Amino acid sequence: MKIDACHWRRIEEFLASDDRCVIPLGCTEQHAFLSLATDSILAERVAVEAADPIGVPVFPVLAYGITPSFAAYPGTVSLRVETYGRILQDLLSTLHRQGFRRLMFVNGHGGNTPGRASVMEWMLDHAGAQIKWHDWWNAPQTMQAVTSIDPVASHASWMENFPWTRLEGVESPREQKPMTDLSLLRTLEPVKVREVLGDGNFGGYYQRSEPEMRQIWQVAVMETRFHIENW
Repeated sequence: MKIDACHWRRIEEFLASDDRCVIPLGCTEQHAFLSLATDSILAERVAVEAADPIGVPVFPVLAYGITPSFAAYPGTVSLRVETYGRILQDLLSTLHRQGFRRLMFVNGHGGNTPGRASVMEWMLDHAGAQIKWHDWWNAPQTMQAVTSIDPVASHASWMENFPWTRLEGVESPREQKPMTDLSLLRTLEPVKVREVLGDGNFGGYYQRSEPEMRQIWQVAVMETRFHIENW
């Protein structure tokens, strides 16, 4: 149940019998030949498809995250770690005051991980609240589905290339890009990161077949739904 399809009375009615909600977390950053909003698109879509059949509210995706390494790519927007943590805590506090007690973040961007510490700090002062942090793309079943198809997959590669993250008129390369040394990448400032990465794909093919992508997506939706249903 998407919040943008509800008025406030619908949420008040929901809270009379349930206290769950889902907050997708994304990012605006380079994704090679895919949309700059790839992480946000995927996080919100998997959350909505997982939650819709069980009627749990899904709030609009937080479309900005922590991504300083990609600052040399135009269109990338990065929040400071402190800023991001404060935003998450403000979201939790607002929803908690309204009666939500079981809140689940569906995260689509690995760089947002420092936000988990801010969530844990918030929980210290809010006994009775339960918070889940679900990294949908590398959750066990979803990652198993990815590696069973092709173990060479990472940021901006085929594993993020779905019909809803592609751009009209933009063709992806057909070759397999060698994996980047990620340990080296973490030591570089943004301009050097761009020099090493080039188009932005960390490594792997840029696109795979539609049946393979549907298989991964179905697993991701079902795995996310399991966590929304089971507390």
